[in-house]
Parts: sequence; structure tokens; C-alpha cells
Amino acid sequence: MFGISTWRALRNRGVLGINQRNCDLVLKYNDRHLYPLVDDKLLTKERAMASGIRVPELYGVVSTEQGISELGQLLSAHSDFVIKPAQGAGGDGVLVVNDRFEGMYRASGGKLLSLEDLEFHISSMLSGVYSLGGHRDRALIEYRVKPDPVFSAISFEGVPDIRVIVLRGYPVLAMLRLPTRQSNGKANLHQGAIGVGVDIATGQTLGGTWHNMKIQRHPDTANPVSGVQLPNWNEFLQLSSVCYELTGLGYLGVDLVLDETLGPMILELNARPGLNIQIANDVGLMSRVKQVEHHLASTRLPYGGETPMQRVRWSQAAFFKE
Repeated sequence: MFGISTWRALRNRGVLGINQRNCDLVLKYNDRHLYPLVDDKLLTKERAMASGIRVPELYGVVSTEQGISELGQLLSAHSDFVIKPAQGAGGDGVLVVNDRFEGMYRASGGKLLSLEDLEFHISSMLSGVYSLGGHRDRALIEYRVKPDPVFSAISFEGVPDIRVIVLRGYPVLAMLRLPTRQSNGKANLHQGAIGVGVDIATGQTLGGTWHNMKIQRHPDTANPVSGVQLPNWNEFLQLSSVCYELTGLGYLGVDLVLDETLGPMILELNARPGLNIQIANDVGLMSRVKQVEHHLASTRLPYGGETPMQRVRWSQAAFFKE
């Protein structure tokens, strides 16, 4: 338990807890009727594609038990793919298939699955096992991202992703999430992935956090996680910024990936992003939120008063880490 002095010190640094996040950010900036745009990955993907924003290609959607019977035909054109619940959270239910072997499907980690195994997994998705609130769901089948080689020394299997916290279109904090052996190749912190702070201005990685502990090296590769320059950084930030116009949500977590051939892509959005990103960056989220709020108040900019590129440039200048 934290003592009162520790709590005050954290608050003075602008470090947010869940309750304050919900009151001062989620409720203040996010209209509840807009949540389905990010809670349903299919709606997010469809809106992004309609706006010309790059996302992993959608191969198909299974929404009924009858649709499961057509799964084999749907997958016949693809040797690798990802199956995920449309309304899942935290990576639960996501199944990554890397290739095929003798009529079987080889999942990440090497396990061989039959078509019947995939059908059973999708049936569980449809019944709501992995969805928010346990509601009936749909299964998305999409392109499997191939991570850029820049991550090869600091990631264990899987696909690293980049989380950017955006306030009214201004990127305020960024974190690289690296899969580990413990997380089974998934980039979800609660499953054992690493969070690594990223300098908003430059796209260079900082220190890391693992199970809320500060770390400097990846536990599986033993390589330093800091000092890595992320390619296409400005494009990552601009993709994050434009999600404000895409959804209308003022407080947003944008998850992106870097494909080795296709470049940066938006993976999914989150209206209630977690707070471990503060530990990874050693920066309180509220301190940066207040800077953006002061900028908006002093300039009296209306909605859409600055372009995504202008917002990105302002954030890079304001949040440069010495």
C-alpha cells in the first residue's frame, strides 16, 4: 500500500489512477454513444478503410453457426491469418496461424490445429466467451502482420505493437509493447508482455516496464530495449492523430503495428486505455493532458482547428525528452 506522502508525490507529478482517469478523461472527453466505434473491431476496421486509413486486410467475417461450415472454403486461399473476436479485449481469444502442415494449421508457438479445432474456437467466439460483457459476437479473419526486422533483437515471436495515447488529436504518450515467452508471443501487458516508453519527438525507445517493474533488457533475448529507433515515426503519430476525426473520441488509445512490407497500420482503438504507459515513460499522463488543455484554451481552437500534422508537430515540440 502507498503511504499518503507517496500518493501526494505521484499526484504532483501528474500520475493518474484508474478513478481519476475515468472521471477526468474518459467521462469528460468520450461520449458514451461513440464507444461502439472502438469496442467493435469490425466497425473500427470498416470506418478506417472507408477513410483510406491502412489496416490489416479483412479476409472474412463469421457471424453465424452456418458461417462456420464455410470456414474451410474461406481459408483455402490463405496459408497464414489471424482469427479474433470483434468485441474482444486484452488479446483474449486471438488465434494466430503462421502456416500449414499436412492439412493442419500451425499456430504461433508451434501447436498444430485441425479445421475442427478452428471451428470450435470460432463457435466459442460467437457465443460470447471472449467478448466484452459476454454478448454474442462475430469472428474476424484477417491478414497476419509480419513484424519489421527492427524488432528482431528485442521481441520474442509474435508481433510488437505501439500504443499512442491521444487527447483531442494530440499524441501525449507512446509505448512499444514487446511480446515475451511468458505472454506466448502476444503484446498484451497483462499477459506478460513488456511496455517500453517511446520519445514522442523522435520515436526512440526509452526504458521498459514488466509486471510494473522497471527493466532495461528483454528477459528472453537479454538485449537492451532502449535506444531503438522506430522507423516511420511521424507516420505512426499522424495515423494516431487522425483517429480523433475518425471516431470523435477525445481520449483514445491507438494501437498500431509495423509490417515489414506494408509499413504502419492501425490495429485497434481503445476508449479506456490502461495506465502502465506512465511507468514505461516515467511521466505522469495528467501533466501532459494539462499541457494540451492549456494549449487549446490559450489558442481557443475549435474542433478541427488544427490538422493532424499540425497537432503532431505541436506534441513533438512540447513533449521532447531531453
